[in-house]
Amino acid sequence: MELLRDRRAEFDELGVQPIGISRDSPWTHIAWRQALDLNFGLLSDFNGDVVRAFGVGFDFRGFHGVAQRTAFLVDATGIVRNAWNYETGDVPDPDAWVMACRALKTAGEPG
Repeated sequence: MELLRDRRAEFDELGVQPIGISRDSPWTHIAWRQALDLNFGLLSDFNGDVVRAFGVGFDFRGFHGVAQRTAFLVDATGIVRNAWNYETGDVPDPDAWVMACRALKTAGEPG
């Protein structure tokens, strides 16, 4: 989440609105926003609807339907233009996200 926070200006310049989604409760998201000084929206998928819709759930330490660490680039029309999947211990690469956003903007796709 800090990766998005720290690179927010780049996303703004590209007209991209970052949003974090997790299975945590809305109350947990309030705590995360305050503790990490986040500057983007967080959506709660407490019931797992998004995890199931995107097919990114897995079993982790006895919990079923945990969200795999995944990033999606969704255009203004709702089409998923890119996706990145990460192992639990991997650190996501925001450079790849920025490059994909730039490529989408350069191609003239809805951003």
